[in-house]
Amino acid sequence: MQTLDALGAGAGPAPIFAALGDRTRLSLLARLSDGEPRSIAALSADTDLTRQAVTKHLHVLEDVGLVSSIRVGRESRFAYRPEPLAAARSYLDEVSARWDEALARLKSFVEG
Repeated sequence: MQTLDALGAGAGPAPIFAALGDRTRLSLLARLSDGEPRSIAALSADTDLTRQAVTKHLHVLEDVGLVSSIRVGRESRFAYRPEPLAAARSYLDEVSARWDEALARLKSFVEG
């Protein structure tokens, strides 16, 4: 299990949560979550987004490690990387456990 310490003393999971806080980026991740790498053109098809907007959002996701890109000819293809999201979830699980412990101590104190 990834712990708070393993995420590093720096930014921790905050940049991941910030990246996930945008509806467009969540939509892009949902489209990529099937494991199939896609080009910017494919990701912008059937949307109101320009290729430039999709590129901007993909770079935010890439900066936090949620997607990776590879060059295939003249285009970049982007693929979902689940590891950062798993680390963020583990972080939330650990925070939740700490709150559960604190609340149990408070309950014991109040009822005791």
